Amino acid sequence: MSSLGLRFIGHSTVRVELAGHAVLTDPVLTDRVSALRRVTAPCTAADRADVDLVLLSHLHGDHVHLPSLRLLSEHVRVVVPQGAGDWLRDKGVRHVDELAPGRELEHGDLRIIGVRAEHSGHRWGPRSTRGPQAEAMGHLIEGAGRRLYAAGDTDLFPEMAALTDVDVAFLPVWGWGPTLGPGHMNPARAAAAADLIRPRVAVPVHWGTLAVTGLPQVPGRHGQRMRKLLTDPPHEFAAAVTGDARVLVTRPGEDVRLPDTVRDPS
Repeated sequence: MSSLGLRFIGHSTVRVELAGHAVLTDPVLTDRVSALRRVTAPCTAADRADVDLVLLSHLHGDHVHLPSLRLLSEHVRVVVPQGAGDWLRDKGVRHVDELAPGRELEHGDLRIIGVRAEHSGHRWGPRSTRGPQAEAMGHLIEGAGRRLYAAGDTDLFPEMAALTDVDVAFLPVWGWGPTLGPGHMNPARAAAAADLIRPRVAVPVHWGTLAVTGLPQVPGRHGQRMRKLLTDPPHEFAAAVTGDARVLVTRPGEDVRLPDTVRDPS
């Protein structure tokens, strides 16, 4: 088996090196996303080097970020939820394939399987009726005898229990603001998801990366709450997991320090 390399770039962006491929999930690679600002170290050229596959979970601007996609090679294969392919091509992305929950595609020695998500699939959020819409989803990434689950954005749903034999699960534990809207998991619900899926390793994502510009510096309780939300959710998640999953809290911009049994199994 080939070695597995993982880097939590930030928010929902993970770099996966597996079976000779470099994959990015929901790439956000710039210092700003609309009114949001990156509050951790900036991304580097190494984060996007040699990427040949991008997996997009849904159309929200902090997951399908067009300026970040334009930083990648024009030859990168971009997988988008079914129904959004033409919209993305109109934005200048060349090599686009669509995927739906329950469907799969092959990319070299990788197999990508669509998984349902409990989340709005509309570009502008759950209350908008204008603009592109495509069903939100997560992805199973299989290759070299390993199985990874990138949840994207989702709330807890019972069918997560069917995601068996997962080596590493990337589970969202918060977001970018002081509150969570529908279709998200807080640390307790993410822990319940980990207990359903029972992965060997759980990595909390979707935290500590983006914030409304200036909000963490606001004096008083509002700024204090935002500062806590940039640091506390992954640790609350780790404390709430009751199953056998090994939780690896990894800061944005750092490699995931996998145990040898997962990184280089004999």
